[in-house]
Amino acid sequence: MRHEFLAETILRDNVGFNIKNIFGKTKREMVTWDNKNDSAKEPKNFTAQYITMNHPDVIYSGYNPVLDCYTAHIAWKFSELKEKIDRGTGKTTKANPKCLKKGDAGIVTIV
Repeated sequence: MRHEFLAETILRDNVGFNIKNIFGKTKREMVTWDNKNDSAKEPKNFTAQYITMNHPDVIYSGYNPVLDCYTAHIAWKFSELKEKIDRGTGKTTKANPKCLKKGDAGIVTIV
């Protein structure tokens, strides 16, 4: 693990940090923020990289999947299919695709 200062992060950066003298007081999935300047807020939407692994049909904008993240089991909606991307390189192969099918990867907006 490298311990370097980062002035800015971009898409696909994985950032971690250490906090001293709070052993045993934190748990996995806790959220941190600067409570003096900006409190944590629930996002209205977010952009995610999505891979259709095993789905019997095609995925269209407006599709309502159930996403599992750790212990959360939540229904969301794909409001926009932004890009279809190559799974190996991550490069865009098609902008604003009509659908994603089994094996496809894409950038989607989730609400």
